[in-house]
Amino acid sequence: MSELITKSACELAGLIESKEISSVEATEAFFDRSESLNHLTLSYLHLNRESALAAAQAADSDLAAGKRHSALHGVPIAVKDNLTTTDAPTTAGSKILEGWVPQYDSTVVKRIRAAGLPILGKTNMDEFAMGSSTEYSAYGPSRNPWDLDRIPGGSGGGSSSAVSGHLAPLAVGSDTGGSIRFPAAVTGSVGAKPTYGAVSRYGLIALASSLDQVGPVTNTVLDAALLQDVIAGYDPHDSTSLPDSLGSMAEAVKTAQFKGLKVGVVKQLSSDGFQAGVKKCFDDTIAKLTAEGVEVVEVDCPSFEYSVAAYYLILPAEASSNLARFDSVRFGLRVAPEGNPTIERVMAATREAGFGPEVKRRIILGTYALSSGYYDAYYGSAQKVRTLIQQDLEKAFSQVDVLLTPTAPTTAFKIGEKVNDPLAMYLNDIATIPANLAGIPGMSVPNGLAEEDGLPSGVQILAPAREDARMYQVASLIEALYVAQWGAPLIAQAPGLEANRG
Repeated sequence: MSELITKSACELAGLIESKEISSVEATEAFFDRSESLNHLTLSYLHLNRESALAAAQAADSDLAAGKRHSALHGVPIAVKDNLTTTDAPTTAGSKILEGWVPQYDSTVVKRIRAAGLPILGKTNMDEFAMGSSTEYSAYGPSRNPWDLDRIPGGSGGGSSSAVSGHLAPLAVGSDTGGSIRFPAAVTGSVGAKPTYGAVSRYGLIALASSLDQVGPVTNTVLDAALLQDVIAGYDPHDSTSLPDSLGSMAEAVKTAQFKGLKVGVVKQLSSDGFQAGVKKCFDDTIAKLTAEGVEVVEVDCPSFEYSVAAYYLILPAEASSNLARFDSVRFGLRVAPEGNPTIERVMAATREAGFGPEVKRRIILGTYALSSGYYDAYYGSAQKVRTLIQQDLEKAFSQVDVLLTPTAPTTAFKIGEKVNDPLAMYLNDIATIPANLAGIPGMSVPNGLAEEDGLPSGVQILAPAREDARMYQVASLIEALYVAQWGAPLIAQAPGLEANRG
């Protein structure tokens, strides 16, 4: 196994800048590993060696000419398959878009290319980002490198699996209710959801437009900060894009300190319903912070009790509207039924063949919630709960700098364990959903292995809207405490995929 694949993105960038290695060498190292092991993890739906190596060669040429486009110049990256790319298919994990190659790059992909990062390929995901395990991908589930019989989280399980398995040093995902943070927690990686609007959604295949946000999946907090600096910024193509800069996350990490820090523990997300080992890891984090002089207080967010219910009305309602565009006419799959192929019958046959069961379930639920006579009772009530959640968070942040919760209620469960139990699957996002409903930044960092199964757990940091820098600072402080204990990031201790070849 090449030593390059175990290095952080920051370390690789330093080696490339000093010309100790080339971008081509780094990219080839990750391709060799991915092409050898992707059949075990199904992290990628599409690998693009030719395009990535051409980008790596361009990065090396630019560096030789004295042009370094970003702090991650030359470092290869994986991209979730719901971000449009002109040189690779974009399927959103669905059969209805199988083989579709877009005519334009998403803004995030454009910024990645402009920053000099070669794109290794497109990562697996739950269909249209609907799921918490990647088991709803039309192309098969991704697997957790810590235990190939377990899920790597979802919907962005391909990105977390790629980073955790050292098939990529960096990845981007999208987070609608925890789809970056939950996978990070169960794979021992780092995942961040920026403030809503901090990263452009132009070219992101929409699930729920008021909730979706693109963010980084990485080995370390600094890597995530560097990647957010690359992909964030105002975009006139996105009407929800924030017009002002949130500053440099990487610079914020460098100035982090414990002195004067006050953190809140959410009463509703710190006791019942969490696996004992996950709770113990969280309590250990709180103890470590207390030992450093951090003030820890309990805060009450009573509306969090209704967050899952509100989310699973708002999301399906927006999804039913967004997915109406897949009508068999403009792009993607088209199925012609027997007999008289009217547009209505073609559309129905195409959607029946192209959409999986979870997508159909949420479209039906969302359409019902928006229907005449039910809009106020369901969708309208859910939006009122959303406002209450925002108010609870504003009150909490008036008392503390950040909030801490366990990222996920359990460690990675076995593939097939919950796939036929939608309610159990939905509850995986109980701790992460409030951040999306409120539009605030949230981040998961590893905080140990659960005693019951030896699998990774994560702690979530929540900060006020536009205070992403504060979130990164606290995340880096927590990470440093554990690196000091472990001697290396948790991801370095993951069992090698090579041992699971059988």
